[in-house]
Parts: sequence; structure tokens; C-alpha cells
Amino acid sequence: MPLPLGFTGARIDRADRLRTDAEAFAAATQDPRATCLAMDGIDPVPGERGGLIWEPLDPADDRALLLLGIDDAGAPRFVRAPAPGARIDARSRTVMRLIPLLSPEEAALYGGARSLVDWHARHGFCAVCAAPTAIFRGGWGRKCGNCGSEHFPRVDPVVIMLAEYQDRVLVGRQPGFPPGFFSALAGFVEPGESLEEAVARELFEEAGIQVSDVVYVASQPWPFPSSLMIGCRAVAHDTALTIDTTELEAAMWVERAEVRAALAGEMGASFMAPPPLAIARYLLEDWAG
Repeated sequence: MPLPLGFTGARIDRADRLRTDAEAFAAATQDPRATCLAMDGIDPVPGERGGLIWEPLDPADDRALLLLGIDDAGAPRFVRAPAPGARIDARSRTVMRLIPLLSPEEAALYGGARSLVDWHARHGFCAVCAAPTAIFRGGWGRKCGNCGSEHFPRVDPVVIMLAEYQDRVLVGRQPGFPPGFFSALAGFVEPGESLEEAVARELFEEAGIQVSDVVYVASQPWPFPSSLMIGCRAVAHDTALTIDTTELEAAMWVERAEVRAALAGEMGASFMAPPPLAIARYLLEDWAG
């Protein structure tokens, strides 16, 4: 299996100790080895040969520094907070054309930075009293100057799963997918339910099937804008489908040989498989193997 999964594998010490120590954080910003990730909004600025660009800290830039962590060489790594009032399209995926130019470690560092910058852009005001908030904890929180409430970057859990029945597995497609593209079904975990319950509910709501024996496979951060994709498998009780057309355009059961053909990109395959970056492909490879 190809490891790490997309947006995982950042070899960096997140340095929580510096987030709560104002003097140590200030010292890190003065470290001559410190660098800042070059960003265009929430997209990376590509280098001439691909890869990320890390720049020396610019004292003329008054945007707040957000600590990403300390690299293997002991150098602090930062990204700048967005300017107040900046407009950001959190779900934009124009970066996808640049991701293949990044190493897995770079993609992971960028993914974390993207989600963090986006969170700050959307949380300038307190959710309790609506007063302005200020950055604290090295960029990993915002605090209200009025009521004192503290707010922290959120992660939205999403289950993404394959339902299997004997030697077949269920794949589906949404209306916006490219022609012929099918993937694993997915949905957000709701308050008050376990991962296993979320898998069963989503498969029933979207495809009308009952499942049991839910097992965890792997997880992946997905920075569009801040999801954690939790990959699972489940055993379907039968193959009769009732598709929710508000969620899916189509769904179908495919045999193991069909999945292998799609993963190999064979001409005439019954569907187009997800790209290597996505955990959906990992799930299909794991099942097909």
C-alpha cells in the first residue's frame, strides 16, 4: 500500500510547548533559521521546480505569525494569518494542479497551513458575544477580548466507506464528478453518533442498504476546508439499492476484477477510480488487494 496517505506524513514537531510560552514563541520568531510558508491566499506559491517556497520572516509584514512547528533541523516554520477581512474560498481546489509537484511531506505541511489560515479567516468574531477575537497560543486559538471565550481550530469528522457484499463493493458518483468517475460513499458524522453508526446511517440514507460489521481502515486529513476523512468498510445485508438522488447521481456494485481494472487505468474499465491523493483510492486498493 502506498504510504503516507495524501496530506499526511509531515515530519515536524508541532511544538505545543511554544504555543503556551509567550517568551519562547517570541524567541522562535527571532530565530535566524525561521522561515514562513509563501501563500497566495490559501494556495501555495509554487517554486520554479515545484515544491513549496519557504521565505525568511519579513519584519515589514504585520500579519500575525502562526506556528506550524519545528523542523528536523530545529528551525521554526510559520505561516502568516490572513489580513483582517480577507475573502477566502475555503473549498477552492485550484491547488490540485500543484499538489503533484509537492512531496508527501510538503503536501502535509501545506494542508495543515491551509486549514489553519482558513479557520482564522472565518473566526474573527466571537461565537458567544460577537465581539472581535485575537490570536493566541501561537496561532492555534483565538480569544475574545470581551467575554474571554476561547476558540480553537475545528476538525470536521467525515466517514468514507466501502460497503461490500461477497466479491462486490459499492461505489457511487455525485452530479459534479467527471464523466465515468465513481468513488466511495461519504458523509459527515453527526452529533450524538459513533463512527460505526455514521457509516450505517450514511449508507442507508444514500443507497438504501443495511450494513453491519463496520471496521476502521485508515484516516486522512482533507483541507477543503478542514475535514478528517475516516475510512471504513462494512458488510451489506443485500445488494438492493434505493438511491437518494439529492446526494448521488448513480451507484453500482462492482466486482474485484472491475476495481483492479479501474485502479490500473485500463481502457474499457467500468469506471474511473479516484486519484492517488484520495483516501477513497486507498480503500479501493486495500479491498482489491
